[in-house]
Amino acid sequence: MTLRFSSVRPFPERASVMEGFLSGTLMRMNRWFLGLATAMAIALPAGAQTVDRLYVMDCGHNAATDQARWSPGVNTGKPIGLSDSCYLIRHGTQWLLWDTGYPDAIADKPMTNALGTATRAKKLVAQLAEIGVKPDDIAYVAVSHTHGDHVGNVDLFPAATLLIQKAEVDWAFAEGKTPPFRKDRPMRELAGDLDIFGDGSAVILSTPGHTPGHQSLLVHLPSTGWVVLTGDAAHFKDNWDNDRVPSMNTSADQTHASHARLATIVAAKKALLWINHDQPTFESLKHSPAFYE
Repeated sequence: MTLRFSSVRPFPERASVMEGFLSGTLMRMNRWFLGLATAMAIALPAGAQTVDRLYVMDCGHNAATDQARWSPGVNTGKPIGLSDSCYLIRHGTQWLLWDTGYPDAIADKPMTNALGTATRAKKLVAQLAEIGVKPDDIAYVAVSHTHGDHVGNVDLFPAATLLIQKAEVDWAFAEGKTPPFRKDRPMRELAGDLDIFGDGSAVILSTPGHTPGHQSLLVHLPSTGWVVLTGDAAHFKDNWDNDRVPSMNTSADQTHASHARLATIVAAKKALLWINHDQPTFESLKHSPAFYE
């Protein structure tokens, strides 16, 4: 469909408003169609299988001083509490850890910087021990992206295969940057989606925008059903609902497209959407050693 505007404008102000409206509408339609196309591109096996269990672990909290860092122009100067979760998934005899949270050292010494104060109520290793899991038992560690509140404990799992987008590795280990973790480890650099166990039960979704190689996770549980773990595709529900782009994101266009993709998948799968840093979401979930199945 081609939209044409007459060169005769008896009411230029109205024409300008209408063109702006149509332009915005077309942009939203393009994002929706992109989200639909990429959602349909997920190659899941017929009758996708399920993982056995999913544990939600408390991997930190940030008492942030200014919400507007994540919602530009909205609630400027208003503080906000942000949760930080890790998710442990059992698939048969294998364990997958999604994100590793703030470094365990923060449990002993909280960290305060320009963003706020980061704390940990309990170390990740201690939470794993509660359910009888040791770091060496973890087969895969997958991280949504390489910001410090998501990769703080990656080096505690040197034997696990790290699942991460190549674009994220290239960006995080660029010359002049402080490496977020040791690179001399088992690592699989991805170029898009990945069906981790080959049966559709846990699928990494490429959702760039917050960072160049940001990714989310689609999980299928026997009783709970489908769950989307967003990483930092959105930081809290209000930003998700309004399709906002935080100031630190590397691409606004990619962020919008990733939002559209996830929204399409959530609708198609009737999936639960767990926004990692959304404190109300965190408080509504049951936490390890309890689990979802």
